[in-house]
Amino acid sequence: MLGASIAGLFSAHVLARSHSRVVLVDRDEVVGAKRPRRGVPQGHHVHGLLASGQLMAEDLVPGLTQQMLDAGVPMGDLGGQLRWSFNGRRLASTRTGLVVVGGDRAVLEGHVRSRVEHLPNTEFRQATDIVALVHDEAHGRVTGVRVQPRGGGSEEVLSADLVVDATGRGSRTPVWLESMGYGRVSSDSVKIGLTYTTRRFRLRNDAFGNDVSVNPVATPRHPRGAFLTTLGGDRCGVSLTGVLGETPPSDLAGFLEYTRSLPVPDVYEALRDAEPLGDAISFRFPASVRRRYERLRRLPTGLAVVGDALCTFNPVYGQGMTMAALQARVLRDQIGDGTEFSPRSYFRAASRALEPAWSIAVGGDLAFPEVQGRRTPLIRFVNAYLDRLRHAAHDDPRLAEAFLRVIGLVDAPERLLAPGVALRVLRGTYGGSGERAGARTGVSRAG
Repeated sequence: MLGASIAGLFSAHVLARSHSRVVLVDRDEVVGAKRPRRGVPQGHHVHGLLASGQLMAEDLVPGLTQQMLDAGVPMGDLGGQLRWSFNGRRLASTRTGLVVVGGDRAVLEGHVRSRVEHLPNTEFRQATDIVALVHDEAHGRVTGVRVQPRGGGSEEVLSADLVVDATGRGSRTPVWLESMGYGRVSSDSVKIGLTYTTRRFRLRNDAFGNDVSVNPVATPRHPRGAFLTTLGGDRCGVSLTGVLGETPPSDLAGFLEYTRSLPVPDVYEALRDAEPLGDAISFRFPASVRRRYERLRRLPTGLAVVGDALCTFNPVYGQGMTMAALQARVLRDQIGDGTEFSPRSYFRAASRALEPAWSIAVGGDLAFPEVQGRRTPLIRFVNAYLDRLRHAAHDDPRLAEAFLRVIGLVDAPERLLAPGVALRVLRGTYGGSGERAGARTGVSRAG
C-alpha cells in the first residue's frame, strides 16, 4: 500500500482480509500522528464523511462510527443538524436519519488508522520514500515497489502480489506506466481556482444550538462560502472558500471581514467575539482531475490506484473521504471472489462508481460562468433546474431532503428529476403543515 492516508487506510483494511501481509509505506511519521501531516496539505481544513461515506466506512470498518462517537467526534443528521444555505437562504430543516461525520481531519484519520494498526497482519513503513515500481522483464506484471528511507540510505525492494497507489494528487503511477510502455494516461479536469483559508476559534457564545455545522455554500450569485464546524466543547473550525483565484484573507481582521461579506450572518455573528486559536492556514486547489486508467488499451497486472491518485474532487463538495471509502469497497468486491485481481475490471468498476460524484462536482463548478469547460444542453438544464429546486427547498422539507440525499451521495442525481420531485419544484413550495420543518423524526446521533 503506497500511502497511509484515508484512502490507503480504508484499502489496507480491505486487503488485510484476503492477504497474509499488508505493508503501508508513507513518507511521514504516521503512527500516533495527532496533527496535520506534511504529506496531507489539506489536513488543516474542515473535513467530513458524507452520509453515504459514513455508511460505507461502517461497512468497511465495523464499529468505527461508535468508536468516533464515544471519542466525541462531531456527527449529526444530514438535514436536521447541518445548517445549509444557498444564495442567502437556509434550506428547510428536516430529519433524514442519515449521519454526517465532521471535524478535524487528523482526528478522523487517526481513528481509522488505529483500527488498521491493530490488525495482526498489517505493518507501517514510516518516513520512507517510494522510488519506483518493480516489474517483471516483460513489463506485464508489477511485482513490488522500491523504497528508501527519507534522508538517505540503502534502497530496498518490497515484493507484493498487489501494489495499491494511494499517494494522492502527486501520484507518479502515470509516469511509471508510460515508462513501462503502456502509453499516456488521459485525464479530465475542470479548473476552479479554489482557495481555503482556515482558522480555529474558541467561541464565547453558542453558535450551533443542536446543529453541528453552518454551511453557507458558494454559488455563482454569491461566490464566497464558508464551513463552520464544531470541534467539540467551545472549539470550532471555520474554512472560508474563495473561487476563481480569490483568496480569503489570513489576517484576523480580514478573515472576520470576509465572514461579514457572506450572504448569511451566522458565521460572522459566531466569530466576531470569539478567541482565535493559532494562525490561519491557506490551501490552494487549482482543479478537479480524473485520471482515466480504464481507457488504457493495456494494463499490467498487480496494480491498482485509489483516492486522490485516481480522482481529485473540488473539496467544497466534501466528497474526498467518501470516495476513498467507495473505492475501497470496489477493491473489496474485485478481490472477494477468489479469482486473480484484474486491473482492467477494477478500473472500469471504479470509474462507474465515481461517475455520480464526478457529475455533481463538475456540474456544480460549471454553474460558474467563468469556469472553462464544455456545457452540454443537459448540464445547462440541470444547473438551472437545481437553482430552482434549492430555492423551493427553502420552504419544502421534502425537497430539501431529496436534494441533500443526492449531494450526500446516498441517492443517484437522476432522482431529483423524478416526476414527484419535479412537480414540487414547479409548485415552488409545499404548504401542508404536517411536513413542515421539525415535524419529522430521525436520529441525531449515531451508534
